[in-house]
Amino acid sequence: MYVFGGHLHTVAGNWRFFEQKHQAFELMCVLKGRQTTDIKGLATYTYGPGAAMIISPGTLHTNKNASASEDMTYICFHFNIESLRLKSEIISTIANTVIPATDAIAKISLKTATKIVELSKSQSVDKLKINLKIQITLLNYLYQLTEELSQHQQNKRRHFSDREAKVSRDMATLIEEHVDNIENHSFSFSDICQTLNISTGYGHRIFKKVYGITPLHFIEEQKYRKAKLLLGYFEYSIEDVAFMTGAGNSSIFSKQFKKWSGITPSTYRKQLTKKRRVRSISQSGYFE
Repeated sequence: MYVFGGHLHTVAGNWRFFEQKHQAFELMCVLKGRQTTDIKGLATYTYGPGAAMIISPGTLHTNKNASASEDMTYICFHFNIESLRLKSEIISTIANTVIPATDAIAKISLKTATKIVELSKSQSVDKLKINLKIQITLLNYLYQLTEELSQHQQNKRRHFSDREAKVSRDMATLIEEHVDNIENHSFSFSDICQTLNISTGYGHRIFKKVYGITPLHFIEEQKYRKAKLLLGYFEYSIEDVAFMTGAGNSSIFSKQFKKWSGITPSTYRKQLTKKRRVRSISQSGYFE
């Protein structure tokens, strides 16, 4: 899982942050004043103390202080998870809309965001314990979300059809099967769509609609997962791992792995020979 960018900030009137989008969820909570979030192509929301918003991956948005003169205090962090089911439930149920301060999800979101920021500001020299506490806090938040989402799902109509959900699940399953098959070293998203008798344009569009990420990004996530697993088997050379993950050669694989993790495959493998520990990769906020 990923968790990064956690901060609590007080801004002056007329503050505005430039348009942006992320490959992760962004949780926004307002503590004081009122914030306006413009979700491009969807709606503009203004919300106050205690309210929250979870912005889904890939969503273009801008945030600003709704007041021209009064200060505003907000708290936020970014997170991502591998579970496509939970991603889909968050996106279809509560993402990209205001969660009122009275809602249980807003309350646990604010509590979680506050705790993560407090932990990240800790002066403790034992970073291992701090990282573990951050992970535990996020996992507890995700667990509580699953408990609350079922109630929300009964009250809100999904923005994708049952067929779109099924086809997207089928695509995700085929991608995972292709990536996990050691004998199948290379495939493309068009191969997946051809198997399901759908066009690549349709497949790309509904996959992102249901899961909030592009199928190509999901393929990269799965290849990274497989690469880490294979690097743990020392009987495989880095060249072997490159071949089994579909890379053209070890040089291409090394560049791609460094892009994923911030370190080279050989460095990652050396770390596996040491005692397993929680670490932050290249200060990126990705905890493993």
